[in-house]
Amino acid sequence: MPLAVIIVAGLAAALCLLRLLLFKREIRGLTKQLRQYNEGEFAGKLAIGMPDRDMEALAAEVNRHTDLIVRANAERRRTEEELRQAVANISHDLRTPLTSIFGYVQLLDSRELSVEERDEALGVIRKRTLRLQALLNDFYELAMIDSTDYALKPTKLRLDKLLPEILMGFHDQMTEKGLAPSFELDARSIEVRADESALRRVVENLVVNAIKHARGKLDVRLEVRSDSAVFTLANEALQLRGTDTELLFNRFYMADASRSGIASGLGLSIARGLMSKMGGSLNAEMRGDTLCLICKWQLI
Repeated sequence: MPLAVIIVAGLAAALCLLRLLLFKREIRGLTKQLRQYNEGEFAGKLAIGMPDRDMEALAAEVNRHTDLIVRANAERRRTEEELRQAVANISHDLRTPLTSIFGYVQLLDSRELSVEERDEALGVIRKRTLRLQALLNDFYELAMIDSTDYALKPTKLRLDKLLPEILMGFHDQMTEKGLAPSFELDARSIEVRADESALRRVVENLVVNAIKHARGKLDVRLEVRSDSAVFTLANEALQLRGTDTELLFNRFYMADASRSGIASGLGLSIARGLMSKMGGSLNAEMRGDTLCLICKWQLI
């Protein structure tokens, strides 16, 4: 065998051996970094010391996997915190009217009351019972919306006809609250595919929320934007300036902010859940001092 061939073969073998040794060093380095990461001694990205496309791809996939683990752990902690907050808020919301009911029942049993006093006590008990009923119904509906068994029956609906009908049902309540509604409803045929009962509940919840919290002018608009039907309620909300509007849809934030009256304070959370089930969206924006609640459905 010619000497040149032997030399070339030897060099090739030496290069292969060197490359193998470099690969083993990189594998040991990656193993060390992963061990440090798992033991909490290292929180950065895995890095390699040799320019090799396959090793770089491996490191990139490992880094992506660790990112997924970090996000999953963060989501788990968030869910656990929400569950803890849910238990605390539900306990508070149920205990408050129950305590009041029990107190008035004891009052009715403890001594003779005048007809007026008895009627007043029964009125409070009735009001607190309605509060309990509203809370339990809304908590149940929230649980059902999150369930995969919660089925809707979508049909073709005309928003330009359905929304004015729903809104007119709240005319007297708006007037009593002193609201000055301004309606801009597109008169064109606006067809979407949605569950009519769920759509009605969404719009009713948004309007009830506005009646409860809005003051003065209330702008109500239905329009077509690109391939979407957009329903917007807007009112001045100085108290929300600087607030993260996503909190408005947090069932626990809303429940915690609504401790009086018959309403449960979970209306916006229910509305968003129903919109999601229907393939639409419900979001909130602050435009200056004005809060805008925006529903979108896909046109058909």
